[in-house]
Amino acid sequence: ATMSEALEPKQKTNPQGDSTTSVSAPKAETKKDPHADAKRQKVVTPEYMFLEAPRTKEFITGSEAAKEAIRRSNVDLAIAYPITPQSETMQLVGVLYGEGYVKEYYRGEEEVGVMAAIAGGSRAGVRCYTATAGPGTLRGLEGIASWPGHRLPVVAMFTCRVVNAPLAIQPDNIEVSYLLNCGMIVFHAENQQDMYDFTLAGFIISEKNDVTLPVGVCCDGFFVTHARGYVRMQDRGMKLPPREPWRGAVPVLDAENPPARLSRDAPVQKSNFMAYNIHAVWQQEVWAAVERSRKYINQYMGGLLTAENVDDAEAVIIASGSAAAQSREAVRICAEKGIKIGLIKIRSLRPFPTQELRKLCGKAKLIVVPEFNYVGWLAKEVATAIYGFSNAKIIGGPRVYGGQSMPVELIVDEVESGLTGKKSTNVAISQVMGASAADHEAMGHFMRSI
Repeated sequence: ATMSEALEPKQKTNPQGDSTTSVSAPKAETKKDPHADAKRQKVVTPEYMFLEAPRTKEFITGSEAAKEAIRRSNVDLAIAYPITPQSETMQLVGVLYGEGYVKEYYRGEEEVGVMAAIAGGSRAGVRCYTATAGPGTLRGLEGIASWPGHRLPVVAMFTCRVVNAPLAIQPDNIEVSYLLNCGMIVFHAENQQDMYDFTLAGFIISEKNDVTLPVGVCCDGFFVTHARGYVRMQDRGMKLPPREPWRGAVPVLDAENPPARLSRDAPVQKSNFMAYNIHAVWQQEVWAAVERSRKYINQYMGGLLTAENVDDAEAVIIASGSAAAQSREAVRICAEKGIKIGLIKIRSLRPFPTQELRKLCGKAKLIVVPEFNYVGWLAKEVATAIYGFSNAKIIGGPRVYGGQSMPVELIVDEVESGLTGKKSTNVAISQVMGASAADHEAMGHFMRSI
């Protein structure tokens, strides 16, 4: 009792019993500004962000890597609609909205509405981001395919999954083949680091004056989105410069450029030569803009592809996405067996690294193209690109799909059988383009299939 009296001073009162002891007013609880860290971010140049800024390594999922890229991308508008395996990514972008790193964010009604609203945001001049997957990609494809023609800078993430019946949510990158010929720029991420780097660079490349096109950053769902990997990231206290819409190739929407003028201009609606010509030359310009993006991909991403040990290789594996990760291990096993083998990882699918492949594949005897889809869209691209520039035998496979993983032994088997002439047990003859006279029938099969 004596101790408590010493700690608590006696209250003094006046004759009426009112307290007269001087006490300080209670401190009002100061709430921390949830946007404080976002407000402190400093704008840096793309050159500093991509090429000079120090990085620290964290072990995170692909969804978290996309979130961290958006944190540093100075995004104005993000619109979400959930679909596995993408849902977590846009949920995390919603967290960024709560923290003030993204200015506006909401959940759309479905993918048609999301892609239309993203178009509206981009057309109004703000930096936009969204993500979808599989059936969501196909549902939104009409809108997505209209973005390039409207010259709308956007970054969209496609976390690829099965699209065909019977319905499954598992990894399968067939949807990439639907995106390749829309007129957009298309990147394919192998891992969490690629997801981060390609997303950040995508905004700057997309908004270049002589590009002004959407960028699709694809990855193989679950293998990248839900798995963890090391990601080297710049300090979260920096961000890219904002979009400057006046720099775009076409004017943004305002009172002088209403949407009716942009999308319903009378000459394009008529059935006459002028209408056809307007559309034809605009398609040419869109694809010319895709080509013009090459220099920026080289500048900010270090190239459309990466090549390892290709110069003296007799066999070369060409892959993109998760197939590149599996191919890396297959290369190690083949090298241990004494096979001279190289790996080419394709990072940009549109524009496609045609010239680079022609230079790299000239000496190879065998090219193996493993893929996570049934139709072999990458094998077709590779064969078309190097036709007449390489005498290599091309094996369009092995392929897994519908959610299957790809054992590295499948790839090793194709390399060994391709070099020894042993018949493959995993790849159909129609997917092998042979180099020898005995393989002319196989070559005919292959060329007909593409």
